[in-house]
Amino acid sequence: MSQQQLSRRARKVHRWLVPIAAVPLLITAGTGSIYSLLLEQDIDAFWLLKIHTGNFGLLNLQPVYPMLLGGLTVIVTVSGAAMLLKPSR
Repeated sequence: MSQQQLSRRARKVHRWLVPIAAVPLLITAGTGSIYSLLLEQDIDAFWLLKIHTGNFGLLNLQPVYPMLLGGLTVIVTVSGAAMLLKPSR
């Protein structure tokens, strides 16, 4: 596979995966930040911590959530770096 084909594939994967990866990463960052701010005000919003760790009520992703976040972060970072280092034009 040529370098240009790899770059195009990286762009395609990156473009497809970033919106999917952004949702759980933003949920995790947002709930963690809000939980910390509320805890400073002596408000214990434990339900935010559950969401932060991947427990979405009926959908409990806690056993795989850290691996999911890590894997998505690595894939998006690698595909983004591939685009940055090897521009297709």
